[in-house]
Amino acid sequence: MTDLLTIAGRTFRSRLMIGTGKYATFQQMREALEASGAEIVTVAVRRVNLDRKEESLLDYIDLNRYFLLPNTAGCQTAEEAIRTARLARAAGLSDWVKLEVIPADNTLLPDPIATVEAAKTLVAEGFVVLPYTTDDHTVAKRLLDIGCATVMPFGSAIGTGLGLTSPDRLQRIIEVIGGQVPVVVDAGLGAPSDAALAMELGADAVLINTAIARAGDPVQMARAMAVGVEAGRMAYQARRMGKSAVASPSSPTVGRVGDK
Repeated sequence: MTDLLTIAGRTFRSRLMIGTGKYATFQQMREALEASGAEIVTVAVRRVNLDRKEESLLDYIDLNRYFLLPNTAGCQTAEEAIRTARLARAAGLSDWVKLEVIPADNTLLPDPIATVEAAKTLVAEGFVVLPYTTDDHTVAKRLLDIGCATVMPFGSAIGTGLGLTSPDRLQRIIEVIGGQVPVVVDAGLGAPSDAALAMELGADAVLINTAIARAGDPVQMARAMAVGVEAGRMAYQARRMGKSAVASPSSPTVGRVGDK
């Protein structure tokens, strides 16, 4: 395969990243990961038993098969996120971090100012930073300029399954970033059609958790999301036809019965 996703010099075949929260059991999570074909798996640092003395979700993730991406979920300030990232690195998890700074549990929307502040510090300390952010192209450009390895705008609020509520804003981010780093749509996707649309618009990847974990059949939904991502990517590369307000027949109009 030549159409690879590249982040900070590392390449991946799959453009579907997957989360590890909200599954009924660790075993179900493991089966969904396998069905998704994903290579990047994100896990909240606060959910990991770093001393590994008790059962941990890490016991169900093959680190020889999946690339572990610690995240700072649960952090409400830049200071908390920075401290959590440092803890993950000190524990040997990774020097990559999915940066999340979310001050309000009732909205779960990222704080763009605190996210930029934390990203600046972590990049300076040598972290590979993948920041979860708003769908504001100005913030995305600021994160790019700081040196983040990706920009990860939401499709809609975390866990809502509403899909892309403002596709035009996502399209603007993709245009502003201009392929300098991958744009990964993170949060709010609810169905494979949402994932396909994000990819059709030109996103480089998507990150999905709740839509898979809370599906009636998480394993089957993981497979479906993988197909949706692949279809959307292929459609983007194929360059869809232009839209028209006027109908255009697909068959020739000459030679019809009644023509003279």
